Amino acid sequence: MASSIAEKKRFRQIGHLLNPIVLLGNQGLTEAVLAEIDRALEDHELIKVRIGGEDREARREAIEIMTSTTKSQAVQIVGKIVLLYRAAKKPNPKLSNILRANASN
Repeated sequence: MASSIAEKKRFRQIGHLLNPIVLLGNQGLTEAVLAEIDRALEDHELIKVRIGGEDREARREAIEIMTSTTKSQAVQIVGKIVLLYRAAKKPNPKLSNILRANASN
């Protein structure tokens, strides 16, 4: 599912304007959080997730679990924020951050 360099650059441009849609708190990466990330990816295709905590290794592990479980791709990681992408099976033009960004250009 590797994206081209141009696609990743475009996704980062779109992601710059997004706010985190899922916040990982003290409970960590639970089944409910993974389900919410999966649902958000299906609706929006490109989402930001904020991962709490100070341990870098724990954040890196959480990102690996997120991407493998949801079959998504980490487009960008900046500090505690990760930008995830997964193409939707049936993209909704009103919800998809990718389609909305393309329509506004």
